[in-house]
Amino acid sequence: MKAMRGGYLAGALAGALALMATTGCSTDQAKADGPKSPAATASPSDTKPAVSAATIAIAPADGSTGVKPTGELKVTAGNGKLTSVKVTGPDGTAVPGEITADGTGWAPAGGLQVATAYTVDALAEDAKGVVANARSGFTTLTPEKEVGTSDNIADNETYGVGMIVSVRFKKPVTNKDAVKAGITFETSDGTAVRGHWIDAQRIDFRPENFWKAGTKVTIHYKLKSVETSPGVYGDVDKDEPFTIGRSQISTVDVDTHEMAVVRDGQQVDTVEFTAGKPGYDTWNGTMVVEAMEGTTRMTSAGVTKTGSGDEYDLVVPHAMRLTDSGTYVHGNSWSAGVIGRSNGSHGCIGVTDTAKGSDSAPAGKLYNSSMVGDVFKVVNSKGPVVSIENGLSGWNTPWAQW
Repeated sequence: MKAMRGGYLAGALAGALALMATTGCSTDQAKADGPKSPAATASPSDTKPAVSAATIAIAPADGSTGVKPTGELKVTAGNGKLTSVKVTGPDGTAVPGEITADGTGWAPAGGLQVATAYTVDALAEDAKGVVANARSGFTTLTPEKEVGTSDNIADNETYGVGMIVSVRFKKPVTNKDAVKAGITFETSDGTAVRGHWIDAQRIDFRPENFWKAGTKVTIHYKLKSVETSPGVYGDVDKDEPFTIGRSQISTVDVDTHEMAVVRDGQQVDTVEFTAGKPGYDTWNGTMVVEAMEGTTRMTSAGVTKTGSGDEYDLVVPHAMRLTDSGTYVHGNSWSAGVIGRSNGSHGCIGVTDTAKGSDSAPAGKLYNSSMVGDVFKVVNSKGPVVSIENGLSGWNTPWAQW
């Protein structure tokens, strides 16, 4: 045991001296080499991104609600130019718009949807090309009042070359220019279509001349974003397609009591008729079939004076309405002695027919070859020209005044 203890102490002493020698060697070497430099590190100023001098302002302010769908959204840049503006709705659809030529502004091409949340992302560059960015979000108002809208077009229906699109509103429109701009037409042959206000609740649309046969037309309604009058908005955003069929234009000569029916440029029939007698003269001018009513009851209420002897209450076949005031082309079974010879009606254009209407009678043949939108031009009547609001009679107004 003692021998082992002595050996252990001797070994431990030798180890300690060796450690001291090693430590002394390390210390001396460090002194000889001198102090070491700290590891190189990047300066904070070297990694700080450049700040763009360009500024971006987005209106309305972030978080805004109850925003009007027109006139409020705009993006502007200062000390630089906009390079990108993207406005999207909840479904990611981008709102059309353009950056101005000088790069300092952006506005939407049309109205926004109501009751919709939008996000705006914009980028701008300063003179050194350094980019600035901005984001904003807002929600458009939910209208408290809407105006009902209707027209005389059915989707994918076919109409005659004289068809006038008549749009009517249940309440008066005061913002007429904006409403007119919210109703646009796309035509397959590039035909331009123009609107004309008939009154505060009706606007009619037509081209300069009769439509060309076969034209494909789509009406684009975008009225939900339009304030039609203070606090009242439109109620329709939709596309409405229709087609123009073959051309049929009938000239009704009151002097000769004969109607020339021309289809696609070729006369296909001559039809005898009786028109309005003195005091009940048929309107002159161009009228358009606005409804194919078939068998219709006609009374003298509002037409003749009570006790005048001119009262009537008739059920007539093959009735085609031309005016709101009650002018028709219809079958006539009670005036065989005057049809083709003189005028004996209360303003309508009567064509030979049977009491119940026969498809083989002249009135039946004319009816079955006609459609809504066909043209009837009345000439040589002693009556005045039909007024623009009476049916689809806008063709009597010169294009320069339309």
